[in-house]
Amino acid sequence: MFISIWFKIRQSIRLAGVPILAMVALIGFPQVAAAQGVGYWHTSGNQIVDANSKVVRVAGINWYGFETTDEVVHGLYAQDYHTILNTIHAEGYNTIRLPYSNQMVETPIIPTTMATSKASGPINTDLVGLNSIQIMDKVISAAGALGLKVILVNHRSEAGNSNEPNGLWYTPAYPEANWIADWKALVTRYKTVLDGKGNPVVVAVDLRNEPHLIAGSARTGSCWTGDSWTNGCPVTNTAQNWPAAATRAAKAILAVNSNLLIAVEGTDCYSGDCGWQGGNLEGAASYPIQLTVANRLVYSAHDYGPDLSTQSWFSSTTTSASLGAAWTRYWAYLSQNQTAPVWIGEFGTTNTSTDLQSNTAGSQGQWFSALVSYLANHPCISWTYWAVNGEDDFSLLDRSYNSLPVSSIKQQMLSSLQFPLSGVGGGVGVPTCGATPAVPAALRATSISSDSVQLGWKAVTSPTNCSVTYTVYRSNTSGYKPGVTNIIATQVAVGLTIPAFTDSNLAASTNYYYIVVATDAHGSSAASVEASVKTPAKPIGFACHVTYTVTNSWSTGFQASIAIQNTGVTSISNWTLQWTFANSQTITSFWNGVETQTAAVVTVKDVGYNGPIVPAGSVTGIGFTATAGTTNAIPTNFSLNGVLCK
Repeated sequence: MFISIWFKIRQSIRLAGVPILAMVALIGFPQVAAAQGVGYWHTSGNQIVDANSKVVRVAGINWYGFETTDEVVHGLYAQDYHTILNTIHAEGYNTIRLPYSNQMVETPIIPTTMATSKASGPINTDLVGLNSIQIMDKVISAAGALGLKVILVNHRSEAGNSNEPNGLWYTPAYPEANWIADWKALVTRYKTVLDGKGNPVVVAVDLRNEPHLIAGSARTGSCWTGDSWTNGCPVTNTAQNWPAAATRAAKAILAVNSNLLIAVEGTDCYSGDCGWQGGNLEGAASYPIQLTVANRLVYSAHDYGPDLSTQSWFSSTTTSASLGAAWTRYWAYLSQNQTAPVWIGEFGTTNTSTDLQSNTAGSQGQWFSALVSYLANHPCISWTYWAVNGEDDFSLLDRSYNSLPVSSIKQQMLSSLQFPLSGVGGGVGVPTCGATPAVPAALRATSISSDSVQLGWKAVTSPTNCSVTYTVYRSNTSGYKPGVTNIIATQVAVGLTIPAFTDSNLAASTNYYYIVVATDAHGSSAASVEASVKTPAKPIGFACHVTYTVTNSWSTGFQASIAIQNTGVTSISNWTLQWTFANSQTITSFWNGVETQTAAVVTVKDVGYNGPIVPAGSVTGIGFTATAGTTNAIPTNFSLNGVLCK
C-alpha cells in the first residue's frame, strides 16, 4: 500500500481524475464452482485455471510486514504465526498476498518485534534466531500445509512502511539488476515448496507494488507505453517505461520457473487520465504486456474509497453505475474483453458499519458495498483484501490478532466472494461449513417513500460451522429466477447479515420485484418467493428531517431521543415514522409514540396530541430504550408518512 502502513495517513498521493464504478445487469446467479486448485495455475481467456483446467479464483487477503523496517509479518508480537494462518484459513480465504522488500532479501535481519511467549504459553518458538527470509520460509510452508496459496509481491526496494515514493521499480541502492536478481532468488527458493498433496504453494508473483508516474509534483515515476504526458513513454525510455521493465523481469522469472503466474500492476496516470496508484491499466489496451510463456499474464489493479483520499468521483452524484463505468475504464475492460484475467490486489475499508454499507452518494460505504457487489457479479475477477493486520485502519483482525474478525459484517460480505480450494493442503482438521442454507422465507416489500422500499424476511438458521449472509436482487419484470431466466435483474445488496434491507434511489410510481438468496461458504440457496411493490407518486410540498440522538448507553443497551421536523410547506395532522436498525438493536420501552418492531424495522405512530406538525414545526420528546451489542450504528433511513426524510 502507498501510505504509511502503521498510521494509514489520509494523504492524496494517489492521483485521480475521473469518476469510477458501476453495476449492472445480472443474467445468472453465482454458483459455487467445483474447484480443486491443484498443481500450478495458468490462464485461459479472462479466467485463471488449475492444472486440470478447472476455474479457480484468487480470493485472499494481504498480510504485510516483511517489507517494513520490522522485516517480519506483523502480529507475531501477539500471536503464534500458526494461529494467524489458521484464522486466515478458517475464515475462508484461499490466498495470502505477501509483500517484501529487496533489502529484506539481500540483507535480512533477525527481527526484534516478535514475541516468544504470552499468557497462554510459548509462541513462535520455532522462529527464534531465524532471520527474516528464514521466517518467510516458515510462514510459506505453514500456509501451504493449510491449503493456502501465496502470491509474493515486491512492495518496495529499501525496507519501509509505504510503497516506493519515487514510483519506480528501483532505487539507487537497489537498481533494476538487483530487483530482477532478487526475484530470481526467491522464485528459486520457493519452487520446491509443496503442500501435503504435492501442490506448489507459491503460484504467482506480483512484480512491483503500485508503480506510479507522479512522484511529488513531478512526472518522474513509472509510465506506460503510449503515455502522452511522457512523450509517448517509448520502450527506449528504460528509466521510466514500466511495461518494458515488467517484461524483462518476467522473462528472467519464467526462465527459472515457467509455471508461475505473472501479475503486472497498472500505473496511476495515462495520457492525463489519473486514478489510484497501480490502478490505471488503460495503456494495456493498445500496448499489452507480451510474455515469453503463453497463458501466464494476470493484470492487477488497486482500488480504494474516499476514506483514503477524497477523489473527484466521490460526490453527491456518485452511483453504482458511475463507479462501475470507471472500473471498466481503468481495468475491468481487460476481463470483459477476454484479454486476460484481472486481480484486485488491494482494496479495503474501516470496520464502522457506515464505511461498509451506505446509501449515501460518494461515501466510503457506498464504494465498498458497490465494489463487493461488482465482484459478486464478475466472478472471473480475483481479489485480495487489504489487510489482515490488526494495526491497520482497514484491518480484518484486532491488534491482538484474535481469531474473530473485528467486524462480522465485513467478514460476511467478503465471505460471499470466497472460493474454496478443495484439492490442496495437508488436512488440518479446521471445521468447515458443510451445508447450503435454507431458502429465505416470508419476503415482504413495503414502500416507505416514493423512492424507497423496505424489505424484510424470516432469518435463516445457519448450518453448523457456517455463517449465512443474504443477497438481494431487484427487477422491473416479474418472474426472475437466478440462473434460469434471462430477465434483467440487479444485485442491489450482498453480504447482508440481518434479514432486512432498504432499497433507495428508486423511481416513483414504478413496479419492483424482489428475491433474496441465502449464502454460506458451502453454497447458495435457491431464490425466495418473489415479493412485489409499487412505489407511490412523488409527493408535492412535503419534506421532513429527523434528529436521532443517543442520550445514554451501557454495556448491553442504550437510550435514544428523536425529534421530527416538518421542513416542507404542508401541515401534517398525523404521522407514521419508520426506520431500520443496522445492528440487531431491539427496543425494550418507548414513550410519546406507539411503536412496533418487526426484525430490524421499527414503525412508530403518533399518540394524538403530538400528531400535528405545522411547516417549520417540530415534535420532540420521543424516546426509547433498547438492547444493543458492541456496534450501535445510528439509523440513516428515516421516513415519515412514506416520505424519506433528508
